[in-house]
Amino acid sequence: MKSRSSSALDHLNLVAKLADLKEDHYRTLLTLSAMTELLMDKGILTPDELERKIASLDSELDELIVGALHPMP
Repeated sequence: MKSRSSSALDHLNLVAKLADLKEDHYRTLLTLSAMTELLMDKGILTPDELERKIASLDSELDELIVGALHPMP
């Protein structure tokens, strides 16, 4: 019986941690969105520049992942 209650408590703790992570993720995205909009509103960054940078970083990350999964002999 003790392991069952321990398992339920572990599950509850995991759910609570997930909820905290979701809140942190939401706050991070909200902050990033606000900063991006402010940079564009001030003319420091254009939507095209942002899209190009996103594509560039995404491509670099893909290359790193592929390189890590398939290292050269």
